[in-house]
Amino acid sequence: RLPEQQKVSESPLSWFRGVYLPPALHPLNKTFVKGGEWQDIDSTQEKRRAFLQDFCGKYNSRKKLQTHLVHLVSRIYVEDRHKVLYCEVPKAGCSNWKRVLMVLSGLAASANNISHDDVHYGKHLRKLDSYDLKGIYTRLNMYTKFIFVRDPMERLVSAFRDKFEHPNSYYHPVFGKAIIKKYRHNADEEALKTGSGVKFKEFIQYLLDSHRPVGMDIHWEQVSKLCYPCLINYDFIGKFETLEEDANYFLQLVGAPANLKFPKFKDRHSSDERTSTEVVRQYLKELSKEERQLTYDFYYLDYLMFNYTSP
Repeated sequence: RLPEQQKVSESPLSWFRGVYLPPALHPLNKTFVKGGEWQDIDSTQEKRRAFLQDFCGKYNSRKKLQTHLVHLVSRIYVEDRHKVLYCEVPKAGCSNWKRVLMVLSGLAASANNISHDDVHYGKHLRKLDSYDLKGIYTRLNMYTKFIFVRDPMERLVSAFRDKFEHPNSYYHPVFGKAIIKKYRHNADEEALKTGSGVKFKEFIQYLLDSHRPVGMDIHWEQVSKLCYPCLINYDFIGKFETLEEDANYFLQLVGAPANLKFPKFKDRHSSDERTSTEVVRQYLKELSKEERQLTYDFYYLDYLMFNYTSP
């Protein structure tokens, strides 16, 4: 929340030029929480929030972050009934979170019956950048803002497996063809034509290339650039590693219907082994020591912000 003096002194036009939202720790509204079984999760939650605030205080003292407000909120979904804002982090439970938001908003009766295409291409949910400046500003200050994150290397490997190891009508021709063309020596015509069969090492070469043949993508973009956790004061920080308990506690916090639980099912490729620490280790073996270090460096801020252990 902006200090009162700053609210008064800034005109709406200044929000287009840049915004600086200093992190401030506000108490969560626990009016709806019933039962004592949430005590440990609540304690963990307070530690995560305090850790991020402490990190951002130190980081911002060295470098004042500024960006355009509309860009700042471009990944945030709005649910007006329960007054919540969700910043989407792909490969950290985002598909099921969108299903839950659709149920909360009255667009669906159950999260279990909503298809993948409906979730991602149905345009049922509004993003915060679709509102006017007053609407954006009001919701940022009044709504409960939440984010779910994941170990950066697990998230990266999960994205690679999803987009490049299965048939995909977008990622293969757009990213796959460009990656194979630039990073595979003596690539055969079929690979160049279809873009299928990208190797993890080639994908990492693309990721680390300052002159990438194609741009970045939200599925492997850093959380620090998707959700700006040091500029937006997130009230709740969930983790993929404790997804179910964090999510169901959050639903209680915002007064969701008692029968609404976070879905347990895997959105796609349900027969695949989940991307675990061991699975990640196997993929990282394909990289040189230098490539592994540079990949960690790429996600350095995400590791620090959310207190993940470096691999």
